[in-house]
Amino acid sequence: MRDDLTAPDSAPHVPPPNQTTSPTPWTSRGHPLVPAVPARADAALALGRRGLVGGVLSGLAAATLPAPARAATLPAAEWETFKSRFLAPDGRIVDNGNGGVSHSEGQGWGLIFAAAADDRAAFDRIQNWTAEALRRPNDSLHAWRWVPKDTPPVKDTNNATDGDIFIAAGLARAGLQWGEPDRIQAAGAIARDILRLLVKQAGPYTVLLPALQGFTAKDAVVVNPSYYTFPFISELAAIVPSPVWATLRSDGLRLIDEGRFGPWALPPDWLRVAQSNGALVPAPGFPSRFSFDAVRVPLWFGWAGLAGRPVCAAIDRFWSAYPMGSVPAWVDLRSNELAPYPLTVGMTAVMSALRQWLGQPARPLPSIEDATKYYDAALVLLCRLALAEKTR
Repeated sequence: MRDDLTAPDSAPHVPPPNQTTSPTPWTSRGHPLVPAVPARADAALALGRRGLVGGVLSGLAAATLPAPARAATLPAAEWETFKSRFLAPDGRIVDNGNGGVSHSEGQGWGLIFAAAADDRAAFDRIQNWTAEALRRPNDSLHAWRWVPKDTPPVKDTNNATDGDIFIAAGLARAGLQWGEPDRIQAAGAIARDILRLLVKQAGPYTVLLPALQGFTAKDAVVVNPSYYTFPFISELAAIVPSPVWATLRSDGLRLIDEGRFGPWALPPDWLRVAQSNGALVPAPGFPSRFSFDAVRVPLWFGWAGLAGRPVCAAIDRFWSAYPMGSVPAWVDLRSNELAPYPLTVGMTAVMSALRQWLGQPARPLPSIEDATKYYDAALVLLCRLALAEKTR
């Protein structure tokens, strides 16, 4: 979940998830395909080492879970640069493009990066701060935003589903990499609550809600295509098996393939799914743009080995239509209006990674030294890690 767009190199505009985006009151419901599970984390964790964790460590880690979750590396110098700029001593990842706030997204990415860099000390700090500051009291999910100037810093306890996926994936990767069952147990609890609370039927689609509140109505559901983080969803499916994950994946691919608009046939940052028949349109109440959120779609597709899908070809066509250094940061999918500024450093990293996955001539990824804002730096590291894992 992202904050307000205040400058070309800061994060995209997203209304707080507890605000409605239409006059219809919004509600959140569960999914009938998900088996009943305990609501509280301690009950979910009662599976213990003999259940989820024992099975994972004895066989799943060696045979089923994708290799990137067992071992991956980031260049030490780049991780140290990221830490020095954005990791506070207490373990908080600071979004310096949005007033120094922190998000569950950033905490999850920090966990993934620390595991990839084999940095247990940093991982522990990030994990401890995340649990203490963001963990919701009655489930295993996390509040989406922590604002240092607010009292209390967490006023909105709604979650952000992508942030919870990243946190769970980071915990699972670290637990398997370092042989620590407790971290895998914590990841499993989050994954179960994602299935239990954040999966819903909308028309012909099984969809992933962006948050617990704020995105469902009687006539429609709003989803965020960039929250379909396919490589990490696959990793959660490996530690908490359920047929729902496969349905989410296949329906998510359909949503993104079919939910494309404008002359370039691009995915929007936010997509409305009609309850009656699954009709897709850019979500009212949000800018109808391919922008700072949707730019992550080709990253997740390429990372998951899906760069051959039509959406990636469409995005590449749009980016390739402009000279390097002049590619607009966003395009309005209704008016075809273009951003008055070019791709940021992080967006350029995604463009470079996509072109490599498509087998095209591509410039090297930008250096993290050039990424002065948190979101750009995180995208650079995500692309670096994705390319390393796909070439192993």
